[in-house]
Amino acid sequence: MCEVESVVDVIKVEKVTCTIFKTALTTSAFATIITFITTIQPPMKKVINTNNAPAPIGPYSQAVVAGGFLFVSGQIPSNPVTGEIISGDIKAEAKQVMENIKAILTETGIDFNHIIKTSIFLTDMGNFAQVNEVYGRYFTDQFPARETVQVTALPKNVNVEISVIAINS
Repeated sequence: MCEVESVVDVIKVEKVTCTIFKTALTTSAFATIITFITTIQPPMKKVINTNNAPAPIGPYSQAVVAGGFLFVSGQIPSNPVTGEIISGDIKAEAKQVMENIKAILTETGIDFNHIIKTSIFLTDMGNFAQVNEVYGRYFTDQFPARETVQVTALPKNVNVEISVIAINS
């Protein structure tokens, strides 16, 4: 249970079901406020898809906007036009991954400056410096938080995959 003493308290309550105490609000006024709140609330999540990044290869989305954030699924070095996997040159692979991320960011109207967290997955930590060099070209300052981990394998036998979280403003 919660107490609601004013319209401000009702707005703070949002979706929580409450028993109302100490209020002068009529049932009609309360219903109007709840209708207003549910009308102005943004959708819980919005799926993002663009033809300028590779289509998902499984039951997931390229990205999802939720709670003011953009969550970009791991991107691999796949050319979105041809579907070809870029391989053989880790710098070219990293560049394609970053371009795929850029396409998704652009679709939502933001850029690399909005990224707050990245996760880099490498099949060989020996490629770290080269991937880091390419990755660094896409950021100017206020770099995002990040981890880089070595994994046994990645989808389609690629050497690098990167996912990001960005502020969607």
